[in-house]
Amino acid sequence: MRIMGLDYGSKTVGVAVCDPLGITAQTVETIVRKDENKLRKTLARIEELIGAYEIERIVLGYPKNMNNTVGERAQKTEELKAALERRTGLPVILWDERLTTVAADRVLMESGVRREHRKESVDQIAAAMILQGYLDNLSFQGERDETGERE
Repeated sequence: MRIMGLDYGSKTVGVAVCDPLGITAQTVETIVRKDENKLRKTLARIEELIGAYEIERIVLGYPKNMNNTVGERAQKTEELKAALERRTGLPVILWDERLTTVAADRVLMESGVRREHRKESVDQIAAAMILQGYLDNLSFQGERDETGERE
């Protein structure tokens, strides 16, 4: 089963997909939009990628606050989740993404990528980290149903 990971930001969406066996996450692309509230083209591109990679489930990074509360960014993520489910008919799992963008930026910095080039791939790497965390959890927890919950 192929799963897509998304890192949803105010102007970008990082995209990653897993291999057909569901073991590793790989970066795909960063979708950029001019206006935070204009999602039509973003959703259309996500749908294209779903078809191209034969995706069966989406893992969407859920940016909760450090104190575990839900802020404005998380509420916008919940709205994207609903829009994705309506448009694609696929299950969308919210996955705690606290500090993944920070970790992705650190990976790029430690790899010697210059600051001006980091923003080009930080969202893709964050999406891959979100997806890999989900995949690792599935593997660690054993068999799960299609929503990631224990059967």
